[in-house]
Amino acid sequence: MDNTINSSFGGSGGMKMALIGYGKMGKTIEGIAIERGHNIVLKIDVDNANAFTTENLQQCDVAIEFTGPHSAKDNIMKCLDAGIPVVSGSTGWLEHRKEVDDFCIEKNGSFLYASNFSVGVNIFFELNKKLAQLMNGQTGYDITLEEIHHTQKKDAPSGTAITLAEQIIREIPAKQKWVNEPSDNRADLPIISKREDPAPGTHSIKYSSAIDDIEIIHTAHNRQGFALGAVLAAEYIFNKKGIYHMKDILGLS
Repeated sequence: MDNTINSSFGGSGGMKMALIGYGKMGKTIEGIAIERGHNIVLKIDVDNANAFTTENLQQCDVAIEFTGPHSAKDNIMKCLDAGIPVVSGSTGWLEHRKEVDDFCIEKNGSFLYASNFSVGVNIFFELNKKLAQLMNGQTGYDITLEEIHHTQKKDAPSGTAITLAEQIIREIPAKQKWVNEPSDNRADLPIISKREDPAPGTHSIKYSSAIDDIEIIHTAHNRQGFALGAVLAAEYIFNKKGIYHMKDILGLS
């Protein structure tokens, strides 16, 4: 697999990893982690939740957590309480983010959350911020954000779409909030969510005027980019303390 980001772990001297959540994403992460020389020593899913213990976690160097909105916070806290660095890509739980960050600091732990681990998407985030800065004050344009995912995705809008929307709102004060539906209110930023198969993930932001459209789009072809980014994140936070972001890994801070 071609990699722009190098890691000291690639190919040798791997980590012992826990996968919390072993669905399609967990299995893809497993394949990439093994390819990069790591060992998966703990796999937790609904069928073996009783194995999700502090003792088992402490046999691991790092945990990667991809579950659901209702379990993510508790899963992350359990890893931090066990003294294990944790990477999370679960969405829909961010109302608890401050509590988790505070707990990480209290435990002198290591935590990295991303709404999307794809290297391409994180570059797309930077493009989105820059375009919003350029468009601030251009009152002739309406803004619409659209996201398309597979029908098994549990949350809408996607975490990536929310990140994109919040970036735009920070750069364009005329937009006061995002809404997950079409809206005629100029203060709203509409996010249109579509669920279609097969669709690993497409996100687009369109600025439309009577004269022209400006649009940026990111389309994922498969889960490989998300999974690789999660493994890179785990490699990054190994032996570190603190709260990190994908931009730290990519040198975009």
